[in-house]
Amino acid sequence: MQISKGKKIYFASDNHLGAPTTEASKPREKKFVAWLDEIKTDAAAIFLLGDMFDFWMEYKTVVPKGFTRTLGKLAEISDSGIPIYYFVGNHDLWMNGYFEEELNIPVYHKPQEFTFNNTSFFIGHGDGLGPKDKGYKRMKKVFTNPFCKWLFRWLHPDIGVRMAQHLSVKNKLISGDDDAKFLGEDKEWLVQYCKRKLETKHRDYFVFGHRHLPLNIDLNNNSKYINLGDWIKYYTYGVFDGETLELKEYKTLNE
Repeated sequence: MQISKGKKIYFASDNHLGAPTTEASKPREKKFVAWLDEIKTDAAAIFLLGDMFDFWMEYKTVVPKGFTRTLGKLAEISDSGIPIYYFVGNHDLWMNGYFEEELNIPVYHKPQEFTFNNTSFFIGHGDGLGPKDKGYKRMKKVFTNPFCKWLFRWLHPDIGVRMAQHLSVKNKLISGDDDAKFLGEDKEWLVQYCKRKLETKHRDYFVFGHRHLPLNIDLNNNSKYINLGDWIKYYTYGVFDGETLELKEYKTLNE
C-alpha cells in the first residue's frame, strides 16, 4: 500500500470497553470515539490490534449488548472508504463474521505482514507469542477448541456473557495485564519473539498490543518493536506518516 502525501496510518489496541463495568467504561469509550472522529480526516487506514472489548462473543444471532458509539463510528469510517483492520485479542477472540458482514472490517486471528511505502510491518495482538505466557497459551487452547466453543454457545447468552465478563475482569490469566510493567529487554517475551523472527526475515516494525505498555524498542539498527499501550491508563496510539512510526498520547481539548 502506498500512502498519499498528508495521509497517515493509525494503530490502537486494548480499550477493554465494558470493564470494570459498562457505565465505568463509557467515558473511555467516548474518548476513543472522539479520537476516531479526529483521525478520520487524514487516515489512510486504521489498525485495531485487539481487546477493544473486555469480552466479545458472537452467537449465531446475538452479539454483546452495548458499545453503540464505537460500532457506529467504525461503521461510518468504513462506509466512507477508509479501510479498517481488526486483530482479535485474548478478550475478543470469539469473533465470527459480525465485523466482516456488518462493518466491512476484515478480522485476523493471527499476526499479518503489511508493507506501506516500502516499509515492512509485522502486526498482531501479541498474546501467546514468545517463550513465555505459558498459562495463557494453555488457556487459549481451551478457548479456541471447537468443542468447548460449541458447549459455551449452548448457554443462554445472558448466562454465558455474564459469566465470561466476570472471569474477564477477575482472572488475570485471562486479562493479560497482571504484569503491566517493563521487565527489561531480556525478559520481555515479545521482544524475544521479534528477535527470533528477525533471524529469518527482516521487518522494519513489529507492532503489538496486549502488554498494556507503550514501548518503543530498537531490536537492531534497522528494526523496532512497538507496543501500543492501552486506552485505560495511557491512551496511546501509533501513527505512521509514510516514513516513521511514532507513539503518541491522545488528549481531548479540555484535558
